[in-house]
Amino acid sequence: MAITAQDIAKLRAQTGAGMLDCKKALDETNGDLEKALDWLRERGVAKAAKRAGKVAAEGVVYSYIHGGGSVGVLVEVNCETDFVAKNEGFQALVNDIALHIAAAAPKYVTRDEVPVDVIEREKGIYVEQMKNEGKPADIIEKIVAGKVDKFYAEICLMEQPFIKDEDKTIEKLLVEKTGEIGEKITVRRFARFELGEGIVKEKADLAAEVEEQLKQSA
Repeated sequence: MAITAQDIAKLRAQTGAGMLDCKKALDETNGDLEKALDWLRERGVAKAAKRAGKVAAEGVVYSYIHGGGSVGVLVEVNCETDFVAKNEGFQALVNDIALHIAAAAPKYVTRDEVPVDVIEREKGIYVEQMKNEGKPADIIEKIVAGKVDKFYAEICLMEQPFIKDEDKTIEKLLVEKTGEIGEKITVRRFARFELGEGIVKEKADLAAEVEEQLKQSA
């Protein structure tokens, strides 16, 4: 059965779930709206979507140290009530998120936080790569768009595959846990520290500076 935009819109109105989730639910149930609704509820998506407008101002700031002090993470994960913040399931989720940050080293929480100049720089590099490979101009734009999406998935926490289950992203994990726990859960911010981070770069920058000075004085 063909899935129409009207079907997706109707399911979204009933559940508050995202467009892609609604489309997948309809695809999985051959366009049956009732079964699609059940499909979303079974996965906690519909329940989580209903809480999207709630304010998550409680939670914890959690610290995690890995590898005997080689990597450290501070992360703020929010929920709606102090009661849930003390829940074992919520605490386990926060630990998993901190563990993931330590291992996967994201730079930002969401793609909205990525500076425009960072993306433009990546796009410029991709365009030159495609030109050097002889790709036609009408194809380059599509290829670059795909590469940018992949770049976001590498540096944005919400889009990274969860290290304990790479079939789901961190965003999907939060949706599922929101459905299970019954409160909106968000990651507000994090900081990741790695022993010796930046030192090698600083040395390399210094070496490059010295080399440039030698060229100029030659």
